Amino acid sequence: MTPSLPPTRRRTLLGAGLALAAMQSTPPWIRSARAAAPVRIGLDDTLTGTYAELGKNEMTGCQLAVEEINAKGGILGRQVELIVEDSTSADTGTAVQKARKLISRDKVDFMLGNVNSAMALAIGQVTHEAKVLHIVTGGHTDAVTGTDCHWNVFRICNTTRMQTNAVSKTLFDKYGKRWFFITPDYAFGHTLQQGFEASLKEFGGKEVGVALAPLGTSDYSAYLIQAQNAHPDVVIFLTAGQDAVNSLKQAVQFGLDKRFHIAGAQQELEVLRGLPPEARIGTWVFEWYWNQPKVPHVAEFVAAIEKKTGHKPTARHWFGYAATWTCALIANREKTLDAVKLAKALEGYTLPPEVALMPDPVMLRAGDHQLMPDLYVGHAVSKGATPEDLFVVDDVVPGLKAAPSVAATGCRMSWH
Repeated sequence: MTPSLPPTRRRTLLGAGLALAAMQSTPPWIRSARAAAPVRIGLDDTLTGTYAELGKNEMTGCQLAVEEINAKGGILGRQVELIVEDSTSADTGTAVQKARKLISRDKVDFMLGNVNSAMALAIGQVTHEAKVLHIVTGGHTDAVTGTDCHWNVFRICNTTRMQTNAVSKTLFDKYGKRWFFITPDYAFGHTLQQGFEASLKEFGGKEVGVALAPLGTSDYSAYLIQAQNAHPDVVIFLTAGQDAVNSLKQAVQFGLDKRFHIAGAQQELEVLRGLPPEARIGTWVFEWYWNQPKVPHVAEFVAAIEKKTGHKPTARHWFGYAATWTCALIANREKTLDAVKLAKALEGYTLPPEVALMPDPVMLRAGDHQLMPDLYVGHAVSKGATPEDLFVVDDVVPGLKAAPSVAATGCRMSWH
């Protein structure tokens, strides 16, 4: 008679047997991927503060991409691990500290982030010193792929100049030439305003005033009074995240929309969802939009994000998704994790349609490492055909048409 085993021993043997059976039924290339050390992707992004929702949505896009990449065998036959750090929305010192932690302690192979433009610039300096490939997901200020460009830094979202170039002529021709700016007082807001000012100069318009608002402002009344007293044709709101929700909601409470046209460059579904219907107004630029019925693969992406979040995806989901997939695609194509080799290979790289999710081809420009995506110019609506269809696309502008030349960006790429 065979002696009975203790319960814990039986469970151990049973677990071992099941694991062995699973190994025998798993393809060898997936077994080797699980056995090897994971490829690590670091995300240093805004998970608290003014831009928390934007950063969290970028993270969700990254997570979806990692799941898909791992299901297809990972990177170089190794599974992918996403390591996330909260940069906060306003403390650049924290963002830099987290970047150094991801590089030195967690030994990440790639870095992603940040929503905050000042943080994107600062993290880019850290990754450049460490020679880590870095894809900026959602920090828009021109300098990232302009005057402060680095060989190791690429960017998915648009530059601020691309956004202003896409919408300026429409605003000038349809709504008037006297513009007042409500500008967040840091890199992102400053370069957006500079882009609009360049357009005004080109078209012969006039800037009638500027209100600089600190990041995280809750009461915009003083700035709205300044705008009202300037008697503009257009009030240009350059705020983002929760700041955009606060400023636009209060603008409608003040009745500014009844006297002046409300507009801006960057607008996001997160903001429109956070506004009361009467404040979903104005002319804007979306960087990606979920309602693209004629574009291949968009429906699958929309369904995957909805399954995760219960909501339609936003441009932020796409930023994280596209950035993460770009790391995997280029590493698997080049069969290396060497940052210099991958950076060289990404110059001129065209995203495949299932990642680009746009009507036109989308590529990373060689001279400045800036993605050339489509920009969606249109207007917000209080209520759409479905609860989250809150933007009507009036025109799709190819990135190469909106972008200044590489020479005009000020980028002088050095490979040292």
